[in-house]
Amino acid sequence: MTSSAINFVWNNEILKINNPDPNETLLNFIRLKIKKTGTKEGCAEGGCGACTVVLAELKKNNLIYKTVNACISFVTVLQGKQLIIVEDLVNNNGSLHPVQKAMVDYHGSQCGFCTPGFVMSLFAMQKNYSSYNNENIKDSISGNLCRCTGYRPIIDAAKSLNNKNSSDKFVKDKKKIINLLRKIKPENININNRNKKYFAPRTIIELKKIIKDNPNSKFLSGGTDLSLIVTKERKDIDNIISLNSINELNFIEKKNEQIVVGASTSLREFELFIKKYYSDFNAILNRYGSVQIRNVATIAGNIATASPIGDTLPLLLSLDAKVVLQNLNKKTILPLKNFFVSYRKTKLKKRQFIHSIIIPISKKNIFKAYKISKRIDDDISSVCASFNLEIKNKKIKSIKIAYGGMAPIPKRAINCEKILINKNISKENIEKAKKILEKDFKPISDMRASKNYRMKIAKNLLMKCFMEINNNKLLRLN
Repeated sequence: MTSSAINFVWNNEILKINNPDPNETLLNFIRLKIKKTGTKEGCAEGGCGACTVVLAELKKNNLIYKTVNACISFVTVLQGKQLIIVEDLVNNNGSLHPVQKAMVDYHGSQCGFCTPGFVMSLFAMQKNYSSYNNENIKDSISGNLCRCTGYRPIIDAAKSLNNKNSSDKFVKDKKKIINLLRKIKPENININNRNKKYFAPRTIIELKKIIKDNPNSKFLSGGTDLSLIVTKERKDIDNIISLNSINELNFIEKKNEQIVVGASTSLREFELFIKKYYSDFNAILNRYGSVQIRNVATIAGNIATASPIGDTLPLLLSLDAKVVLQNLNKKTILPLKNFFVSYRKTKLKKRQFIHSIIIPISKKNIFKAYKISKRIDDDISSVCASFNLEIKNKKIKSIKIAYGGMAPIPKRAINCEKILINKNISKENIEKAKKILEKDFKPISDMRASKNYRMKIAKNLLMKCFMEINNNKLLRLN
């Protein structure tokens, strides 16, 4: 079945939005349509967290609570979910939710602009963890910026929740919400609003039909980058095809010593899976963006965007990953190193989409990854570096080195690899390799770093990798 309406649950009832504007943000819908102004706009790019809301999804007879940035989510994201905003937390008798009361008791709010976003992030934390420590508290609020408090009272408020009863009206209403969500039938969404079209097919077969008839559409797989066309560039996106409702593309599995990740699998799901195999990949993803971003962003989206500073891309390049492309008739497996053509240009053709990504598992190899940025959390890289090597009898038997932020595309350091292959790890060989990086890369200067800084950092990260290997010890600030 196909529908032009978005159905979701809010305030314990099913609401319908008939034929919405596909470019309308969730934030504008909340503030302008349902007239709730607790949710704020700060940055309009998912960086400050003032717009944080929670979406509850039904999975395996249970509700999964996810924070999202309403400023860079289109209203169509509501389909089949429960919307929870800061005004919803207050109890029916007017008393504050435990999270809200903790923020009051521990003076977690000063000017108050960022407070609703923090409250929603802590609410989701309370729903997703049974206890709260520095690690999960800081991760939960890493996407929320505050210029007043210095964060200590907010962290104290979060820790105080360990001593509070986690039962609230959402626990009491859980069965009712699950029943309401079940009443919303899975449907293909087809919206045409003033010549702006939005498609959210449920199957790959339906996706192919839409692609055939709408070859110039923009693919939405997460949308944390695509939405900026609307919020920052102030432009319309005429045709959007969302991959987020296709269950066939939402998977992650280990198969024949490979990890296969579907195009609509969120970074949050991927980071939890990849940690067992490549801990540095997990560490980079924790800094890739906030929980709000990682809840919706995808590796396929990162690859298709082809940004030279996309954090997953140098890591995938050094791991010799492959991308599975699918058109109307067949699948094609392409090494990721051959996918990027020039600045934000790829080999993805019209009527073709990313189906999945294949990542080899190399148990005998050493994998290292580093990100340099102005902030530790939720910031764009100045340089990102990744190293994947096998050492046998104290010699480098295989090595793959990749950098982001050093060229118009994420790129392997081929000349550097050649000079290190079959060599011992010695100071002399490392110095030669550092020098040869100048042949591999000609970085530019921009607002994040000068070209000289980038080259210096690239060389230092190469040296750091081998220092960690020689000393069998991590040299990490965090």
